[in-house]
Amino acid sequence: MREEHQSFDITVIGGGLAGVCAAVAAARLGQRVALVHNRPVLGGNSSSEVRVWVCGGTAHGVNRYARETGIMGEMLVENQYRNPLGNPYLWDLVVLETVRSEPNLSLFLNTDVYEVDVYEDGGQQVIRSVTGWMTGSERRIMFSSDIFLDCTGDGLVGFLAGARYRIGREAKSEFQEDWAPLVSDDITLGSTLLFYTKDAGEPVRFVAPSFARDIEAAGLPMRRVIQSGDNGCHYWWIEWGGELDTLHDNERIRDELWAVIYGIWDYIKNSGKFGAERLTLEWVGSVPGKREYRRFIGDYMLTQNDIVAQTPFNDRVAYGGWSIDLHPPQGMYAKERGSKHRHADGNYHIPFRALYSVNVRNLLFAGRNISATHVAFGTTRVMGTCAVMGEAAGTGAALCIQYGIRPRELYRFRLRELQLTLLRQDAAVLGLCVPDEQNQAQSAQVRASSWMSRIEITESAGMQRLERDAAVLLPFWTRSGKLELLVDVEEATKLELEVWSTGRPENYIPIHCECKAAAEVQPGQKQWAAFEIPWEPEEAQNAFVIIRSNPAVALHWSDAAFTGVLSFEWDEAAARKDSGFDQPVVIWSQRGRVRRPFCVRSDAGTAYAPQNIIDGYNRPYGGPHSWVSERMKDGAEEWIALEWPKLQSVREIQVIFNDDVNEDLINLHHHRTPFETIPELVADYRLEARCRGSWTLLFHEAGNRKRRRVHRLEVPVSTDAVRLVIERTNGALSAEVVAIRVYE
Repeated sequence: MREEHQSFDITVIGGGLAGVCAAVAAARLGQRVALVHNRPVLGGNSSSEVRVWVCGGTAHGVNRYARETGIMGEMLVENQYRNPLGNPYLWDLVVLETVRSEPNLSLFLNTDVYEVDVYEDGGQQVIRSVTGWMTGSERRIMFSSDIFLDCTGDGLVGFLAGARYRIGREAKSEFQEDWAPLVSDDITLGSTLLFYTKDAGEPVRFVAPSFARDIEAAGLPMRRVIQSGDNGCHYWWIEWGGELDTLHDNERIRDELWAVIYGIWDYIKNSGKFGAERLTLEWVGSVPGKREYRRFIGDYMLTQNDIVAQTPFNDRVAYGGWSIDLHPPQGMYAKERGSKHRHADGNYHIPFRALYSVNVRNLLFAGRNISATHVAFGTTRVMGTCAVMGEAAGTGAALCIQYGIRPRELYRFRLRELQLTLLRQDAAVLGLCVPDEQNQAQSAQVRASSWMSRIEITESAGMQRLERDAAVLLPFWTRSGKLELLVDVEEATKLELEVWSTGRPENYIPIHCECKAAAEVQPGQKQWAAFEIPWEPEEAQNAFVIIRSNPAVALHWSDAAFTGVLSFEWDEAAARKDSGFDQPVVIWSQRGRVRRPFCVRSDAGTAYAPQNIIDGYNRPYGGPHSWVSERMKDGAEEWIALEWPKLQSVREIQVIFNDDVNEDLINLHHHRTPFETIPELVADYRLEARCRGSWTLLFHEAGNRKRRRVHRLEVPVSTDAVRLVIERTNGALSAEVVAIRVYE
């Protein structure tokens, strides 16, 4: 046996997406980081070993402008370019390369931590080191650090360190959660195995193993989705073990899941009901995808009420958006529906206090083991949300090392610096605007070659009859005005609409009716129906405009996306009380309308003005918060410039381009977008500085496909202006920039 002792500033245990993002975030901030993972590949449940697609804030297209940014966003956008078919092994490579590209990060795969050295100080536990065994290498490695992060999912490190935790469901009376049971118990969500199929091109025989379940005799509800050709996460409901111990009974749970998978496949292949003669099994999972085990206790425990109320914590450092998604304890053998869902009205916030231990002084955590009740965990557990919590925890850990403090002290004394650092990293936080005194851009005057002062979506690609209500969301900027819709009319009628406010800047649903308007329209094609809108809000915000159904009218829609403008349709099936989805964000659906807005004309006010790039926001929040130029003509360039009355010493320029966070990207096979690079992203650009009255080239980039770009000069430049010149986009008709930051 080879004994080793490794010393790092921070040790992250667990290489799922939470651990990956935590380790990368800390390493990028200059700390020496060890990432220790007990599997041969990174990615946890998203890896090729388990193959669960990454869900998060978008809730598969339910929430608007909700896709994660930061490290998770980087990986999704890169995967979209490299891996449009959703190959699980290529996703493994995207995650692995994200880790290996960081010089401050050391990766230890196949290393299972089983020992934690702890001492007591002032009534609290402190971790001195953790020790792991590297399978296949006969290396016993001790990792010493000042800060540790438990991103193991099951929470083994925190458990061995004596961190307080919970398992199972809290009673309704403890946190007044109406989805909690009356009496607490130790029931958890179960585990799942998945499988893939493929068409072999010729008939393929399948002989079931002796342990395969007869799924009809076993009592598996036959109303579950069983159909030829489906694979992977379409079978998420093959779940079991919630009434067992999902940790210690892991082998038993795996065997039962295998038995059911082979029984399902025997039924598909040999029942004669599916036409599956040429299909064969391509892959069957062997590592159960766990959903739940220990949940640590932090200084705050997130609850169902926080999720539903979208509590705007002062220490918010991440967000989520998946529904509260709870499954019956019996899993695949349950007679009731396989899951029940409750959505908030939009994205909810996650506090930093839920990411560190209440009693282990130097322990943070991220992933499904954070400080949350069982009900709240029903939404925080999905991997996209785990990842952004990981980035927040890793960033917090790095600042703890930088200042020689503990996580609780970071919350108490340096919270704003933590949030500002997350903003500088373009991390996934909502509604934060923290003054950045070091950002020279905030004192600059901003000018641009042009900007979009009107919303003009005029080129029709098709029509939709108003047989049900439809809606348009667009920025509405403190003045009354006119709104026009492009319509076809069969007979003289009155077209009615209502203007609703959305209640919260992070929400995109109708909450309060502010005014109504109507237009008398006559028979004819492609005519603009004009509405006078008398609403004058006190502050700039989005307006949710509901167009009431009228079968005599058809709305025209365009196939050209327009930043800040969304279109919706009323989903009658979801609106039924027995649907299980009768919640506003589901009822008002964008499915079929993504990048296909209704044709509309309206004044845009300053929604797309140049000064938006220094307003401190990194993503939509009550409006676009970005600069959008007028339509770029062939070969023409657009530019935006920061100008100062006196010379500035500039060493670093950060640019955040718009990559349309409304677009729901996926890492594997759930769906495919029609493009491999986000069209709104700027492709070719120059950064220039004005020195002694002349523009000097600093950087030139071609073929960009990233949202956040950081450009550092070897030697600072003395300048009174910095200019970003956009030469070409990846397909969008306008140049779009979210933010520019300039540092000495």
